Amino acid sequence: MPIEELAEQFELLLESDGNDRKLKKELDDLNISEVEELIGELPDHGPKIIETLSINRAVNVFRILDFPTQERIFKKLSADKITRLITQLPPDDRTAFLSNLHGDVVKNLIILLSPEDRKEALSLLGYEEDSVGRLMTPDYVAVNKNWDVTRVLSHIRRYGKNSETIDVIYILDEDGVLLDDIRIREILLVKPETKVSDLMDNRLIALHVNDPQEEAINVFRMNNRVALPVVDDENILLGIVTVDDILWIAQEEFSEDIQKIGGTEAFEEPYLDIPLLKLVRKRVGWLIVLFIGEMLTATAMGFFENQIAKAVVLALFVPLIISSGGNSGSQASTLIIQAMALGEVTLEDWWRVMRREILSGLMLGGTLGLIGFLRIYTWTFFTDIYGPHWLLVGLTVGIALVGVVLWGSLAGSMLPLLLKRLGADPATSSAPFVATLVDVTGLVIYFSIAVLLMKGILL
Repeated sequence: MPIEELAEQFELLLESDGNDRKLKKELDDLNISEVEELIGELPDHGPKIIETLSINRAVNVFRILDFPTQERIFKKLSADKITRLITQLPPDDRTAFLSNLHGDVVKNLIILLSPEDRKEALSLLGYEEDSVGRLMTPDYVAVNKNWDVTRVLSHIRRYGKNSETIDVIYILDEDGVLLDDIRIREILLVKPETKVSDLMDNRLIALHVNDPQEEAINVFRMNNRVALPVVDDENILLGIVTVDDILWIAQEEFSEDIQKIGGTEAFEEPYLDIPLLKLVRKRVGWLIVLFIGEMLTATAMGFFENQIAKAVVLALFVPLIISSGGNSGSQASTLIIQAMALGEVTLEDWWRVMRREILSGLMLGGTLGLIGFLRIYTWTFFTDIYGPHWLLVGLTVGIALVGVVLWGSLAGSMLPLLLKRLGADPATSSAPFVATLVDVTGLVIYFSIAVLLMKGILL
């Protein structure tokens, strides 16, 4: 059933009194993802939906909601539901939720936890905001290397229910040092008396607790894992990170990068939920910077005022020149930012990137330059707008396009790498920023070539 029809059906139940039992039954028949969509369609009824659900289903729905929705619902829940919800959320999801709340609210919620859960929550909240430590959960199954398979299976039956996943089992020594990890199928397919140490292949891949979350995304992508262990400097196993958390982070990183590439600050809320003044504030900063940058375009044209006055025909091609340079720069910038996000390009690849962009910039610029020249040549059969020196005008435009497109490609490809080297976010070198930079320098290239070719003739 389409979500719109489902929402209409449930809205009647939600607004009617005395239908709580029927509402609960209907909600229990839905998948968790359908309940999440229903809350999105009926935001005002979100608290009642969570209140009506059993605590296990409420937890599973609440953990996949975005934070603004979580916060809005949380404020309207009963004290009993809040207590049960906060205590039964998985540690990683609880950490993600608490880390977005104000300090006094977190303090009041931490008190609701058991001493053991409280210690765990405070430990996870102690890691840097964008570190792997904030993502990890301490709920995993670990075994000793000297155990046999029979004892391992008994351990899994006893403690596996509380684990985030039992697909992967972690092998420790007597001091808690992580030695290896093995898949559950490897345990199930061998004889009961087989020692765990005999199953180790010593191909362990682990994350460090202080690693950036972006790095964890790349490790998961390259190694096709459902979970990865998290260790400290002494290789002590602290927790695990599962692929579902990584997918959420990857989506957030992707959204932030797209917003920055578009020339805005990253949004912490969905577009339709963000207050209008906050939306304007997020966008106006970059617009002011870009506007001031574009003012330099007028300054550049003023510097060549005499040349433009002598050869007005040059001004006709200014939009063509600066847009071509800006477009090539935006292309290069977007490609490199994406390649860096996927781990395809690193800082060490800067020379390979530059070499490729020099060659591609020359070929792209040559293509556009030839088209520009042919356009001027063709127009001479129908109009004398370019005068008797149309050939010089055509050569100026053609050569300038090669130079401007080449410069745009180099600027767009190198700027993200430079920002990464300086410790900034490469996505900050947004397409509008690169386009503005190339607009100004493109004019200088264009009129410099014009002066070089036309001096003593038109200029």
